[in-house]
Amino acid sequence: MTNKEIKIAFKEYSSAEEMDAVDQELVAAAIEASKSSYAPYSHFNVGAAVRLEDGTIVKGSNQENAAYPSGICAERTAMFAAGAMYPDKAMVSLACVAGPDGTITDEPGTPCGACRQVMAQYQHKGGRDMSIILVGAKMIWKFDRVDDILPFIFNSLD
Repeated sequence: MTNKEIKIAFKEYSSAEEMDAVDQELVAAAIEASKSSYAPYSHFNVGAAVRLEDGTIVKGSNQENAAYPSGICAERTAMFAAGAMYPDKAMVSLACVAGPDGTITDEPGTPCGACRQVMAQYQHKGGRDMSIILVGAKMIWKFDRVDDILPFIFNSLD
């Protein structure tokens, strides 16, 4: 038997103002996207924004449906829209913000497993790392690549 350990590195910011202008813009886009959330059941609004390699930003928000689980998370809404509208552009970063009834949680909300796997697939498709920015009201976490939030990526279908 061998004991192994996984270490995950990330940056923690106390506010978006500490980040570079490109990341600040993406955070602002995710916050804006959360305003279009349709969450009549959970009352938990989530917004996401994806930056493409050419600088284009595509936004998405969670969309709930009475025929659960027919809704979709904000992260997948943004990534699927980007993939459909710009199929030849790599996704280089994604920002996500969440909170109840239009507020932002103090600590960053983290993506569900399905969203993490979709992030991994698009990172692989793009052939480059995709950074992930998770936004909270009191702190922001930035991960340099999807592998840091999903260490055992399912990618054996190439």
